[in-house]
Amino acid sequence: MRIVIRKRLAAVGAACIVAAGAVFGYVEVFTKGIDRLPERPCGGAVDRGLAADALPSARKAEERGKLNTRGDGDFLFACYVRTADSALSGEAQTGGGTEAGWREAHRSDLEEGAVAVSEGGVQALALPTVAWVYVPCTPRRFTEETKRPHSLTVEARTVGETRLHGDALRQVVLDFAYQLTRHSYEAGECQEQRTFPEELPRTGSE
Repeated sequence: MRIVIRKRLAAVGAACIVAAGAVFGYVEVFTKGIDRLPERPCGGAVDRGLAADALPSARKAEERGKLNTRGDGDFLFACYVRTADSALSGEAQTGGGTEAGWREAHRSDLEEGAVAVSEGGVQALALPTVAWVYVPCTPRRFTEETKRPHSLTVEARTVGETRLHGDALRQVVLDFAYQLTRHSYEAGECQEQRTFPEELPRTGSE
């Protein structure tokens, strides 16, 4: 009788191990879609780790980056990393505009508590789920005759549920926006010679 009981216990234990293995296998295989994306999504524009920090685990994730140049010489670069329910995305585009005009356009965001940081001529504002960056940029197709005050502006945001919240999410979204800025500045061949800092000051450093 004891032998029969031991055999039954062994069978139950083996079944539990198999079940546990199946659960572990599901977690490892199906909830790390972001980890299977390129190390730098959107053609090398941003760090995959930012999306992994910002977005919840998901069974599937996808990414895309695209640069469009308009006939007038201005350009738009768009990038997203998304799952079925959440996304981290942004757009960088050139156009006529000054820093003063950009700040005026974001006055209400400052009133809502947006944190302002700057470094090396790059200006940035960030709320917990959206960030903006401004830097002077004259696209390469603009000649001396057609030059006017020109800039590269970036907006990035999260959509849907996020893994992080508050100040931690604010920093990730701002870092995403800044990396998108640096990539777009080079991809769009802005004429001004500029050395970008590795990163902007941390939003909690003030």
